[in-house]
Order: sequence, then structure tokens, then C-alpha cells
Amino acid sequence: MEQQPLLRGPGPRRELPSWTLFLSVCAVGIGGTFQYGYNVSIINAPTQHIHSFLNETWTHRYQKKLNLDLLTFLWSVIASIFSLGGLCGALVGGSMAIRLGRKGALLMNNIIAILASILMGISFPAGMFELLIIGRFLIGINSGIGLCVQPLYLGEVAPKHLRGGMAMGSSIFLTGGILTGQIIGLRELLGGETYWPLLLSSSCFPAFAQLAFLPWFPESPRYLLIDRGDELSCVKALKRFHGSLHYQIEMEDIQRECFALSGEKAKKPWQLFTDRGVRWQLITVIVMTMGQQLSGINAIYFYATYIFKQAGISTEKIPYVTLGTGACECITALTCGLLIDHVGRRFLIIGGYLLMTLWSIVLTFSLTYQELHSWVPYVSMTCIFAFILSFGLGPGGITNTLTAELFIQSSRPAAYMIGGTISWISFFTIGMLFPFIVNGLKQYCFLVFLVECALVAAFIFVVIPETKNKSFLEIKKEFQQLNFGRNVKEKETELYERRQLHDEL
Repeated sequence: MEQQPLLRGPGPRRELPSWTLFLSVCAVGIGGTFQYGYNVSIINAPTQHIHSFLNETWTHRYQKKLNLDLLTFLWSVIASIFSLGGLCGALVGGSMAIRLGRKGALLMNNIIAILASILMGISFPAGMFELLIIGRFLIGINSGIGLCVQPLYLGEVAPKHLRGGMAMGSSIFLTGGILTGQIIGLRELLGGETYWPLLLSSSCFPAFAQLAFLPWFPESPRYLLIDRGDELSCVKALKRFHGSLHYQIEMEDIQRECFALSGEKAKKPWQLFTDRGVRWQLITVIVMTMGQQLSGINAIYFYATYIFKQAGISTEKIPYVTLGTGACECITALTCGLLIDHVGRRFLIIGGYLLMTLWSIVLTFSLTYQELHSWVPYVSMTCIFAFILSFGLGPGGITNTLTAELFIQSSRPAAYMIGGTISWISFFTIGMLFPFIVNGLKQYCFLVFLVECALVAAFIFVVIPETKNKSFLEIKKEFQQLNFGRNVKEKETELYERRQLHDEL
């Protein structure tokens, strides 16, 4: 039966996502990156209460007071074990997404979150801080898997003209999780001495929400056709996401990618390092991921409390002012989601890094002369918010989006595993080394960060093409010259001949 030609306009369709697409972003986000942001945020509020719990438990067990060095060590383990769990989650997230599917991996991930919440919740009444450590490790695994699988799912279900905005759902829910954690962690809510175990165990609520809502949405159509070979389920999923009138365009795009792969199976992470066809895509992901973590955003939050005090804000009111930083991140993630498919990825991420370079220079001077004039602390405070806004508009939002776009189906899960591993190692390393950097360089640490931001911006300008409104195969073709040099023409000719043969058949 001859297929009717599809009528296309002069450019990509500028439609809002369907309700199914929009709600699917919410369903995967609440149990995905939201969990990461929420659990990074809530651990800060009960710090002193956890110290007291450790002291009381140790004294009750051994009839002697816990010495300060051991207390510091135990608290460091509780705080940093989350990063180790995240690293483990990143290492298994891609494999889970291949074996269980994107949707299946996210649903299974919630079991880990619920178990972690139970352990952290009963640690105080049971008088066992070891349960708190195990719970933090498990919720780290949950966050690592969520950070890997959620952007994978969103990048695959979105039409190319809305892919940037939908992929930004990961950053929107991450920053939303941070802000929610800051609010719930206020001492008037669950951040007080009585309720802190409930605060840590509250991670089960996003998990239950995802278990309730995500089963109603389809699996990734690309996964169904390319990985599973299930064309019927793929068509059903596409009709749910895009409607019966528009799904054919997306189906054609998936079929082209499926044909180009020629039955190629999903790759392992170590295979990407030896695959010349993804060499520069992989280098790009590593540079962007390290650049995001080492950009100085951690230094900004470290100095925020000091700068707020210098501006005359009392210690009791600083947690409420800190809510402003969380709100800033949330607003910029939403703004980036609205702009990304209009102005493009390159403009936002390069502009973000260059603005962060500028604010690093201004902040170095303002911190150096902090006590010279009464108005200087307000300049520093302005720089804090400007830096966070620049980070959210650029590196904070675009990095995960580009990771999804730079790879085709067979390489994408492995790329997220590598990117996630680099991210968690960088997160852990900066957490360990940052206090020494600040103590050694003081405010001049921002000179290091401005150099890093400038170098990453230069790399992106030279290497990364614009990916807006391009299919995954078109983006792959953009990298052919970098990856293969002179051989690219021969490969393009071969691919063209294969497509001609496919069309004739």
C-alpha cells in the first residue's frame, strides 16, 4: 500500500507540547532530578541536630563523650556518602535503562528511595547512626540513577523543535527540588530539633508520587523501536505523545535513525572511548560536565553566608535570604526552558560561561575591598545572585540537554553513564578540596574559576555546533569532519548510497 506524502511547512512546527508530553515531564521529574536537588538541600538544615544525635548515641553506647575529630569524621561520612552513592547510581543507570527501559528504570529506582527514607527515618528512634549513613548512600544511588535516566527519557520522547525545552525539565525539577528542600528545612517546618528525622525521610513522597503517575505514560518510542524492535508499541506511544495527525513525522525520524544503526546494539561505556565516530562528542561531554562542576558555583554558595552577614543581615534571617538563591536558580531554569528552542544552545551556554567569568572578576575585587566602603558588600551580594542567574541560564541547564543530543540511540545510555560518573567524581573532589582552596587563596579562588569558565566557553565556541531543530543523525553528521577528517566525504557517500537503496526497497 502506497504511503501518502506528509505535508510539511517551510520550517519546524512551533507548537506547544501536548498535555501527555507536558505531564510526562512532570511524572519523570518528580522522582528523578527533583530527588537529587531535594536531598542535596535538606541535609544542610539539621546539621547541628545530627551532631547532637551522634554525640548522644555514642555516649549511650560507650559511656564516654564523642571526641571532636571523630564527630567531624562521622559527619563528613554522612555528608559525602551521598556522592559515593551517586557515583554508583551513575555507573548502573545506563544499564538499567537498557535492560528495563527508561520508564522501567525510573519506576524501579523509587524502591531504592523508599528504602532509604525508611532507614533514615528510623535511625533516630533506633539510636543507630549507621542506618542514617546507609540511607544517605541509598538515596545517593537513587539520585545517580535519576540524573542518568530522566534526561535520557525526555531527550528521546521530545520532538526536535521542542527537545531543548523539554530536556530542560531535568534542570527545572532539580532546582525545584533544591528550593523545596530549603523551604521544608526551615526550623518552623521540619528543620527543628523534633522533626529532622521526618525531614530526611520525606524523600519517600516524591517516590510514591512517581510510582502513582508514571505508569500512566508510555515508554520512550525510540527505545521501543530501536532497542526492542517493537514497532506496534512505538506507534502507540507516538500517538499518545504527539496525536494521530502528527506522529508520522516523528516515526520517520526514528526509522531513519534505526536504519542508520543497522541493528547495532547499545554500547558499553568503555566502547565509546575506542569509537572514533564519537570521539569529539565524548570529549565535549567530559569538558562540559567537569566545567559545570568546577565553574565556581560551590564557591558562590560557600561565600554567600559571609557576604550576607557583611551586608548586615542577621544570622537568624540568613536561611530566609538563602531561599532567594534557590528561587533564582528555579527562575533561571524556567527562563532557559523558554529560550533554549528560540535562541539556541550555543548562545546560552557560551553566554552563561562568559557572564560567570565577568562576575568572578567583579566578585574578586568586591571581596578584596569588602570592608573599605559600606556599599561594597551589596555589590558582592548582587554578584552572588548574578552568578547564580548566569549559571542557571547556561551551564546549569544546557549541559544535560547537549549530552542527550550529541549521541545517537546506541551510544546515548553509555554517554550518560560516563557523564554522570565524571559529574559525581568532580562533585566529590571539589567537596573535598574546596575548603583547602578557599583557605589557601581566599577570595582569589575566583580567579581560578574565571580562567576555567573562559576556557570552557572557548572550547564550546570552537567545537560544538548548534543543535537547535536538528535530528540526532544531523547532529552526528556535524561532528563527522572533526572525528574523521578527510575520510568524512567517503562515509557520507556510503551513507547516501545506503539511504538510496533503502528508499528503492
